[in-house]
Formats: sequence, structure tokens, C-alpha cells
Amino acid sequence: MAAAMPLFAGAAAAAESSASATDRERMRALAAWTALTLATPHPVPYGADILNTKSGERLMRAVNAVGPEHDPSAHAELRTIRLACAKLQSASLRGYTLYTTCEPCPMCMACSLWAGLDRVVYGATIADAAKTGNQIEIPAAEVARRGDMTCLVDGPVEQEACVALFTDPRMKKTFEMWKATAR
Repeated sequence: MAAAMPLFAGAAAAAESSASATDRERMRALAAWTALTLATPHPVPYGADILNTKSGERLMRAVNAVGPEHDPSAHAELRTIRLACAKLQSASLRGYTLYTTCEPCPMCMACSLWAGLDRVVYGATIADAAKTGNQIEIPAAEVARRGDMTCLVDGPVEQEACVALFTDPRMKKTFEMWKATAR
């Protein structure tokens, strides 16, 4: 498993990962929760969790629903951010951390920046996800670096557990459908 590499918007990579044992535990729990979808008619490898950065209290959790919602923006991260903002009745998620089973795509990372999240912690990389489907291969840290908002991007964390969501045989039919509709 690759070492996690934290990056700040506009800053160089830190020498050591800021991912903690707690981050690893939270990512394993998110991967396990997301894996529950594998036994449903709409399995997805993408799950996201927003927790209070200081207390660790969960604010919101969601999975990708692009297919069921017929919405190309219904990525797990965006759905979780939308639901969290609605719950708080605020467009700001300052004081919160987003955990996601896969490195956010540029759309999701941009939304994380606009929402003011303190930190984004991801499991599988965009390169991992690209092995099974279409991706815009711009790293989340690159999106963050190009903005003037600060957000720590940390990952991969528990990469193996998150990649297992993508390689699970029950995902094969879903990936084939996604590829066919993206053409």
C-alpha cells in the first residue's frame, strides 16, 4: 500500500503523511459500509463520509447514485456535501473532514474547496478507479493547489480495502453499464 501524501492548496507535499490510526480506522469503516451496496441492485464502490474534524462526530454519509438518480453529478462526495449543507442550513463545511473511498474527481474536489472543508482523506486513487471505468485523471491535490482555498488532501489511506470495492466481481456488470452509457 502506498504511503499517504498530504498536500495543501498552494503548498508542497509534506514529508510525512498526516493520516492517523483514526483516519485508517474511519476509512476501513467507510469501505465496509460502502461494500454493503455490493449486495444491492445498484452496487457502487464510491462512498463518502463527513465528520467533524475535532470530535469525529458524523454529519452525513452517502454513496454514489448516478444511475438510480439519472444524475451525472450524483457522486458520493457531492451527495454527501449537499446533504451535509442542507442539514446544517449552511453552504460552509468549515470544521469538517470528508472521507471518501476514492480520490475525488475534479468536480468533487472543487466542490470540497467551495464548501470550505478542512480536509479530504481518500482511499483508492483516481488511477485505481481508471482501471475499471472512465475518469478525469487530474489528482485532487492538483485541483486544490490551483485554487486559493485551503484544504488538506490526504491519501491514499487504506488503499487496498478501497480498491477491493472496485475489483469485487459484483461490480463487473455495473462498470460495463457505466462504460456503455458514457460513450
